[in-house]
Order: sequence, then structure tokens, then C-alpha cells
Amino acid sequence: MRTSLVLIIQLMRCCEALRFVCPEICRCSMKTISCTRVTEARAARQHRLVLNYIHLKSILSLISVTLCFLIATALNLPINTRSLVHIGQRAFSNLPKLRYLSISNTGIAAFPDLTSISSLEASFMLDICDNLHLRSVPPNAFSGMTSEDTTMNLYNNGFREIQSHAFNGTKLDILILKNNRNLQIIHRDAFRGAAGPTVLDVSSTALETLPSVGMQSVQKLVAHSAFSLKRLPPLKILENLREAQLTYPSHCCALLSWDADREAPSSVLRNGSSFCEEQSLARQKTAGNSIMVEDPFSSDTSGRFGSVDFEYPELGSCQMKPVLHCSPEADAFNPCEDIAGFGFLRVAIWFINILAIAGNLTVLLVFFAGRCKLTVPRFLMCHLAFADFCIGVYLLMIATVDLRTRGHYSQHAIEWQTGAGCAVAGFLSVFGGELSVYTLSTITVERWHTITHALRLERRLVLPQAAAIMTAGWLLCLAMAVLPLVGVSSYSKVSMCLPMDIETPVAQAYVILLLLFNVGAFLVICGCYVRIYTAVRRPKVPGRAADAKIAKRMAVLIFTDFLCMAPISFFAISAAFKVPLITVTNSKILLVLFYPINSCANPFLYAIFTKAFRNDACLMLSSMGCCETKANMYRVKMAYYSENAGKSKSSSGSKDPRQLKRIPDLKDNSTNFSKISTLFSG
Repeated sequence: MRTSLVLIIQLMRCCEALRFVCPEICRCSMKTISCTRVTEARAARQHRLVLNYIHLKSILSLISVTLCFLIATALNLPINTRSLVHIGQRAFSNLPKLRYLSISNTGIAAFPDLTSISSLEASFMLDICDNLHLRSVPPNAFSGMTSEDTTMNLYNNGFREIQSHAFNGTKLDILILKNNRNLQIIHRDAFRGAAGPTVLDVSSTALETLPSVGMQSVQKLVAHSAFSLKRLPPLKILENLREAQLTYPSHCCALLSWDADREAPSSVLRNGSSFCEEQSLARQKTAGNSIMVEDPFSSDTSGRFGSVDFEYPELGSCQMKPVLHCSPEADAFNPCEDIAGFGFLRVAIWFINILAIAGNLTVLLVFFAGRCKLTVPRFLMCHLAFADFCIGVYLLMIATVDLRTRGHYSQHAIEWQTGAGCAVAGFLSVFGGELSVYTLSTITVERWHTITHALRLERRLVLPQAAAIMTAGWLLCLAMAVLPLVGVSSYSKVSMCLPMDIETPVAQAYVILLLLFNVGAFLVICGCYVRIYTAVRRPKVPGRAADAKIAKRMAVLIFTDFLCMAPISFFAISAAFKVPLITVTNSKILLVLFYPINSCANPFLYAIFTKAFRNDACLMLSSMGCCETKANMYRVKMAYYSENAGKSKSSSGSKDPRQLKRIPDLKDNSTNFSKISTLFSG
């Protein structure tokens, strides 16, 4: 049989091939490399033709490689030269003995024509690697290359897309697409017309999803460091998947849960799993016992034909499929469960967030739409209501996602936790929670300051000072909420979108400082109310004894709020020091029942249930024709108090100047503190 191999490489300028060694079966000159039957006959048997590391700037084109029959052996053809920028059409033609082709580390920008190779070798291997100028795999790129099982290593190229029907006409055994870091799209019909692959590796790519066609034959899926692959294809098309090495633990949760459901044994004639268990036990007991067929012409009682087993497992109804192995396994931060975790938490989270949103919106509406004068307590209550409203919105987002993904959250976990929704929810949680703590501390300090300096009106907190304090609080809380968005800790660590990432020292320090801020606020409030108790329990000035009950009630309310936060702070600080005392699943009870309960209760305890708020609401509703009688009574009462206050000031003109100063102070203090009492009492 006639054998000829012609390899012509055109050179456009002077060859400087100091490192190039001419293959033994070829003849090389300054401009050409020729491999023919004549040159083959002069060389020893050669199984491998290598064009490797040809650092010639003048080598621009590989024109043709033709093989009819190369000394009756299989051919390996690696091509590795960056100077190669073009491979012509049908350059690889009629190579029935080609078993390995490598096109690596070249400068080609167009995908090479492989459709005329027509290899007849079993287990054909193709390497197309390190070709950074290749941008896509076109349709029918491998059709006609071989009809046998093929291993394709297409890694570390510049691929951005694999087009429809790219693998049409192939029998894919292994397909390696790893390290194509710009690969974003595999068309849904890329495997249309192909058999396989059985092994698919898409590690370190930018793929966002896998094709929905052709995945039925995949038995092993590898996707290490595929951080953009946040969503798996429909699980029902992965019917033959037996091993998965993925990036995210939640994907393994989804696969294992689906695999357990689909592998539940059933029987048409018997009752499912119990029957299969009985069959399994019976099979174990009778292992080794089989029907023996003896040879009547042999004296050997053991039988010449040995043992014959008439059991046909493939016809049974209790076949057990191979176990699906998946990694990484679920970790402590991402257990295989829904967001709420427990059924009663799913109900509680809706109840709390509705109360928090409705209550705080009502407070804001009355304070902003009412015609009452904006005082420092009202100003601070507006900020507290807004902070608690943010917590309510956060809970609403969590509850909505939990409801939508109930029973299959693992399939959507990465999309949610790494998406904008979780980032917004986490921001609202931290910002609202810290602003609420800051505002409660400010309210407590303001009350302590007012009671301590009741006789010195000029030292009381005025509205501009309160605005400056709250501006500083807003800036501080915004900074604390923004840090996880810029890489200091992360909101995507857990499904509840809270900053629980402590893997780096900076992230750990951030979480610890966040918790210490809450503990410090708690200590400030406790210290202020100790001073308030000291003042009201030993009244030296008339009028203070009557206000002791109100001050105590305020102390109980705010102290109770922080008692609810104490368990969270305790367990969170222990976890921040990497000594967790409870699991994430159990911590959800604290996060749902204790963390937001203040945001639910504050608008009712500090505003809606108070007489002052009800009067303000009546005044607002009277402008719409409602509650006019109560509103008029409230106006008359306020006018009466104002008139008496004026008479008291005018009648005090003949008294001693010291008494003149003291009486208005006491009167004003009594009036103002009475307003405070109506604001904070029920």
C-alpha cells in the first residue's frame, strides 16, 4: 500500500531555527519540511511526528498533512508552535491511523478544520490547548474526525462560546473544558447529535449554566472553581450522574436530595421499601446457596459444570442504583435545609414582619402627616421607627424567598446568596439593627439628661443637637452596613444574609466590633437607667416623685429590649471567636424570634399604645372628617393647659427673683415631663 505524508510549512523570512530538529522521517530545507515515502524509507520505524516549539516568526501557515498509511502503525501528531497563526482547510485529511492530535500553544485565531481526518483508531484523543486566540467552537467542528470513542482536552483556550451542534457526529467519552476562563456560553444544543460525554469537566470557567440537551449520558461532572455556575440544569436530565465534584455545597444538597427521591425502590406487586429490604436480607442469608447441576457421567459429586445461579437480578423490581457521590458536602454555614428551617419559624417570620412593617409605617405616617410640633422625643421616635421598618422589610424579603423556594431551596441557594437581593437584605438588616440600637441609646441618654437637668432648661437637648447626633449615627451605621459589600466579611455566607464570614482576620475583627458595638450600647443604656433610678427614687424636687413610675416603665421597656438581644450577642461573640456553641439551624430561632422582636414591639410600646400618639392620630384623622369630637376635646385641653401656664408665669412677677426663676422652671419641667409620660405610657 502506498504511503505518503506531505507536510509543507511556508516560510516568509529567514529561518532562525536554532532549536528546531528536523524529524527523522522528513527532509528539511530553509523553506520547507517534506515527509514522503522516500524519506520514510531512509529512517527507522517512526510512530510519532512532532512539530514542537518551533520559535520561527516566519512560520505562518500549516498547509497540509496527508496520511494514507504510515508504516502500518498509529500516528501521533503534536503541533506546538506560537508562530503558527493559520491552519488551512482540509489540512488534516485522510488520516485513518491517526490516534492522537495535539494543537497547543499556537497563534491560530480560527478553529482548525478537523472534519476530513477520518481516523479509524479506537480511543482517539484530541488536545487543543493554550490557544489563546481561539474564541469559539463552531457548529459541526468535529464531524468526520472519527467515528470511535473520543477524548477531547479543550482546555486553557480563549473560548467564549461553544455554538449549537458543535459536537454533532461525535462519540464523546471525556470532554475537558477546564481553565477556559472566558467561556460563558455552551449553547443548549451544543451536544445535539452527539453521543456522550460520560465525563464533563468545566472547572475554572465563567459558565452560568450547563446545556439542557445532551447531559443525560454524563456520569461524572467536575466543576471546581466555577463560581459563575450558580444554577444547575434540570436535575431530571442528569439521570446517569454518579459522581459530581462541584463548587458550592448547596448544589450537592440539591443533587443528593433529588437522587434519594428518584432511587426510592418500589414494586408493582409488593409494598415498596419493606419488600426490597426483605429481599435484601433474604439474599444475604442465602448467599452462596445455589442450584447445583451435576454431570451424570462424572463421579465428582461437586459437578463438572460447577454451580448455576438461576437468579436474574436485572429482572427484579428491587435493583439498587449506584450511590451518587458529590462534593463538597454541606458545611456548618449551609446545611441542606430551607431558609426558615422549622415550620413554626416560617409562620412566626410572617407574623413578625407584618407587625413590624405595619406598626412602624403607622408611626411614621402619624408623625409626618400630623400637625403637632416636632419635638426631640418625636424626632428620635421617627428615626427608631424607620430603623425598625428596615428590619421589617428585611424579614419580608427573607420570608418571601423562603416561601418561593420551600422544599427546593438548595437549587436556588447560590443565586439568592450571591445575588443583589441577599446583599440588599443584609444591608437593611445591619443598617436597621445598628440604627435601632443607636437610636435607643440616644433616647435613653436624652431622657437621663432631661431628668438630671430638669431645672436648667438651657442645658436640655434641642432639635439641632439631636439632628447632629442622629446624622453621626446614620453615617456610622451606613459604614457598618456597607463594609460587607466591599469585601469585609460577606452577606452571602448564610441563607439569612447576615455577616457571618470570619475566614479572614479583617472579617473576624469586623464581626467582633459589630457585636461589641451592641454590647457597648447595652451597657450605656443600663448605666443611664441606673442614674435615672437613683434620681427618681430620692426626689428632692417637687414633681419628680410623680414621674418615678414613668421613668421605671421606660427602663423596663428598653432593658427588656436588650435582654432579648443578649442571647444573640452571647452566641454570636462565641462564634466570632470560632467557638460556636449552637448550629446555624438552631441560631435561626434566635434570629427570627429575638433579633427582630424589638422592631415588632417598639412602635407599639413606645408610640401606638401611648395617649400622646392616640391624640396625634385623632388630630390627623380630624382633617379627613374622622374623630372630630376627640380631636376637639384634645384641642380644648391643650388650650386650657397653655392658658394656665401663662397665668402662672404672670402671677409670679411679684415674687423673689430666685423664686421667679424656679417656679417657671418647675412648671415647665412638670409640663414637659408630663408630655414625656404620655408619650411612653399606655
